Amino acid sequence: MRDLARRIETATPPDRDRAVDALRAIAILGVVLGHWLVTALVADSGTLRTASPLLYQPGLTPVSWAFQTLAVFFLVGGQMGAKSQADARARGIGYRRWLRARLARLFRPVAAVLAVWAVATGAILGSGGSLPTVHTLLKLVLSPLWFLLVYAVLTAATPLVARLHPLWPLAVVLHVDLIRFGFGGPAWLGWINLAAGWLVPYCLGATWGRGLLRGRTAGWVLLIGGAVVTAGLVLFGGYPAAMVGVPGAPISNLNPPTLAAVTFGLTQCGAALLLRGPLRRVLARPAAWAVVALVNLSAMTVFLWHQTAMMAVSVTTLRLYGPLPGLHTVPDGPGWVLARLCWLPVFAGALLICWAAFHGYEAGRPRKGGGGVVRRGGGAVRGGSRVVREGRSVRAARHVEKPSV
Repeated sequence: MRDLARRIETATPPDRDRAVDALRAIAILGVVLGHWLVTALVADSGTLRTASPLLYQPGLTPVSWAFQTLAVFFLVGGQMGAKSQADARARGIGYRRWLRARLARLFRPVAAVLAVWAVATGAILGSGGSLPTVHTLLKLVLSPLWFLLVYAVLTAATPLVARLHPLWPLAVVLHVDLIRFGFGGPAWLGWINLAAGWLVPYCLGATWGRGLLRGRTAGWVLLIGGAVVTAGLVLFGGYPAAMVGVPGAPISNLNPPTLAAVTFGLTQCGAALLLRGPLRRVLARPAAWAVVALVNLSAMTVFLWHQTAMMAVSVTTLRLYGPLPGLHTVPDGPGWVLARLCWLPVFAGALLICWAAFHGYEAGRPRKGGGGVVRRGGGAVRGGSRVVREGRSVRAARHVEKPSV
C-alpha cells in the first residue's frame, strides 16, 4: 500500500487542487452513509417496505444534517465544470466534444445498473417475490438517478450558467416557495426548484472555478448566514428540520428542494470553502491522498451501487435467517440504531464486491498499450491514467486521471 501511495503521489501534477477531490469524495461518502443510516427495509407480512428512523426517532434529525451532502457535490461539480470548459475552449476543443467527455463517465455505469436490475427484477418475480417488494427495491435503486439527470442538465448548461450569479436561482426558489406555501399555489410548482435549487451551489462552484472565492470571507458569510436563515425557516417558517425526505411527513425538504434545503446547502458550501486549507495540508501526505484519489476514480460506481449492496444484504439475510434487528425491524428505538451501526461494515463489504464487479464500466475500456485518456481540466491528453486504477509503473505516466464528473 505504501508503494501504491508513492506511485500515486509521483503521478500527481504539483498544481492539482487536492482539496477539490477530497470535497467530492466527502460528498459521495456522506450520501452513501446517510442512506445506509436512515433507510430501513422492514419485513411486513411477506413484503419489504421502506421506513425511516427519523419518523420514529426525531432526535436523530441531526444525522440528516451531517450526511445530506449533495450541495457540496454540486459546488465541486460547478467548480470543475467551469474550469474544464474554459480549458477546453482555450485548447480549441468544441462544446460537443467537451460535453461528450464530461457525460461519458457519468452514464456508463448507469447502463450496468439498469441491466443488472432488469435481470434481478425478473428473478425476484419468478421466485415468488411480491410486486410491492419489487416496487420498494426498484424505487431505492432508481431514486438516485434523478440526481444524475439534474447534474447532467447543469453540466450541459455550464457555458450559459458559468457566469450566472447564485442569487438569481436563489430568488427563483424563494418565489416558488412563497407561492406554494404562502399563497396556496399548486404543488407541482415546487418541481421548478429541482433545477433552480441545485443551480445555486453549481453557480457558486462556477464562481469558484473562475478564480474567485479565494479568501475565507465568503466561506464564513455562507456558513453563518446560511445557518441563521435555515434555523429561522425551521423555527418560524414551518419547514421540517430533517434535510432528507421522511416517509409520512407532510413536507419534504428534498423532493423537491425547498428554500430551507437550499440555504442549508449554502451553509455546507461555506464549510467546504473553509475546509480547503486544512484539507490541502492533510492531503500533502501520500497515504491520505491515495485514498482520496482512489475513491474519486470510482465515485459513480460507489454512488450507484450502494443501495444495491444494502438491499442485497437485507434480502439475503431475510431469506436465510428471517427478520433481524437493525435490518428488517421497525426503526423505533435506540436498539435499532446500535444494530444498524453493526451492519454498516457488512454493507461496505457488499459494496466492495459490487465495486470489484462493475467499476470497469466507470473507467471505460483501457486503450491498447496501457495508455488512456487523462483529463486535466477538461482537456484530453495521452498518458498513463491506469496508474491509479491498477498501481502500475509510472515511468511513462506523469498525470493522475482527473475525474470527469
